[in-house]
Amino acid sequence: MGEQKRKETSKGDFIFGKKNYKFMIIGLACIALGFILMSGGGSDDPNVFNPEIFNWRRIRLAPTLVLIGFGIQVYAILLNPNKGS
Repeated sequence: MGEQKRKETSKGDFIFGKKNYKFMIIGLACIALGFILMSGGGSDDPNVFNPEIFNWRRIRLAPTLVLIGFGIQVYAILLNPNKGS
């Protein structure tokens, strides 16, 4: 009897709302873009140093994008989906 009543009261709602998922997708896109910008810059010959690995895009821009993406993810998780706005 208790099992039946519990099943009736649970509607099967999602934990997060539509707005939460939108922010999560935006955050994942920022993280992915940051990791894409971080990649590359290697050298074909291991005896030759390529200073391209220390350019501004890989040292400053890409990690900043990844951190912004993680911040957006935290915001998306903490966002109240039941708020009226």
